[in-house]
Amino acid sequence: MEQNKNAYLSPLSTRYAGKDMQYVFSEEFKFRTWRKLWIALARAEHKLGLNVTEEQIAELESHCDDINYDVAEAREKEVRHDVMSHVYAYGRQCPKAEGIIHLGATSCYVGDNTDVITLREASHIIMKKAAQVVKNLADFAEKYKSVPCLAYTHLQPAQLTTVGKRATLWMNELIMDMEELEFRLSKLKLLGSKGTTGTQASFMELFEGDEDKVRRLEDLIAEEMGFDGCVPVSGQTYSRKVDAYFLSALSGFAQSACKFSNDMRILQSFEEMEEPFESSQIGSSAMPYKRNPMRCERISALARYVIADSVNPGLTASVQWFERTLDDSANKRISVSEAFLAVDAILNIYINVTGGLVVYERVIRRRIMEKLPFMATENIMMESVKRGGDRQELHEVIRVHSHAAAAKVKLEGGECDLIDRLASDEHILLNRDEIEAELDPSKFIGRAPSQTEEFVRDVAIPMIEKYYEGKAGDELSI
Repeated sequence: MEQNKNAYLSPLSTRYAGKDMQYVFSEEFKFRTWRKLWIALARAEHKLGLNVTEEQIAELESHCDDINYDVAEAREKEVRHDVMSHVYAYGRQCPKAEGIIHLGATSCYVGDNTDVITLREASHIIMKKAAQVVKNLADFAEKYKSVPCLAYTHLQPAQLTTVGKRATLWMNELIMDMEELEFRLSKLKLLGSKGTTGTQASFMELFEGDEDKVRRLEDLIAEEMGFDGCVPVSGQTYSRKVDAYFLSALSGFAQSACKFSNDMRILQSFEEMEEPFESSQIGSSAMPYKRNPMRCERISALARYVIADSVNPGLTASVQWFERTLDDSANKRISVSEAFLAVDAILNIYINVTGGLVVYERVIRRRIMEKLPFMATENIMMESVKRGGDRQELHEVIRVHSHAAAAKVKLEGGECDLIDRLASDEHILLNRDEIEAELDPSKFIGRAPSQTEEFVRDVAIPMIEKYYEGKAGDELSI
């Protein structure tokens, strides 16, 4: 379909988010779900003895998916009410069931219950795509678990780690986000059939004061819609804190992905690692040689949007007066949908990048060897002490040589000559070969390979097995 060039189009739809997530927030999904909820209500009312027939339910089921939008849209222009317009349109298709559609319900029966279902379905997509990222990173971590690299504190070279171990840090935070979203899903319940102010008064009237049947009505609806229950109490709507909880979890995904993307942007600047770069891709319009980390930059950009957007539902929840107000609607229909769409886009890019990470091991090795002589001085000092040297004297000797070697590099632009200095100093009780033997990077990575293996086995793989459904999410349009 040709795009309208004269109207605003959301980049989340045209550029970033995947088709599966867009469908969950589409009009088609919403209105089909409304009809499923009306069918569930009618079926439950039939089972509990109201004058709703199987023939009427069958008629509703036969038109669940073929929504007559033209009728609904025309009706809404007259009555200015979306729910009643769709009740009318459904009734036109189902004349036998027309009188029992939406029986006893208020608009939030379809609106809010559909929002809850949407939260669930959108979250399932997030979990599936996050699992794809974890799998990509787990495979990467296993491959590079023993490849030493510089580790950093304060963005200054510190001790060593391994390329694979660093990937476990990215995985760990993403899995924390998955666990948080998993928890939110485990607590998610339908609004149910609560009525105008949450008292179920209309259903008490329908069932002639039979509270057991009113309670059972909700159980039947929840069961049909795939939930283990409905919220115990509410006003007209489900608590808007639910939206705040879910967007807080989505903010977590954005934070973790942004951390990864920023690490990658720095590593690409160091020329140690790169995101995928296609053969015909242009990095800069001015500088042909450039290979900009544009995908990781896009993750960072979208992540900031999600983190900021996550404030919206909390503000909305805080001003819901008494049993409800309507100042939530316009805000939540934007903030909730766009948070999910943006995180979906982030994960699509995250999948793409982690599926094709490039590692330059020789550059990594060179950069290690520029710093390793300084890191190895403690081992050299302790070995000299074992051979009879004075610890305090050795500390001072090594300190002086280290500072002199660093000055030569930083002030003169020369090569690091620390090993030469140490090998020629009589206080160091190791010969040159023994000193150079201390410069094996594998001696400085601690338990990094084992930690990587353990994390992948004990943490990553169980999460992958739970949610991974095959290749997902790599839907980049640019």
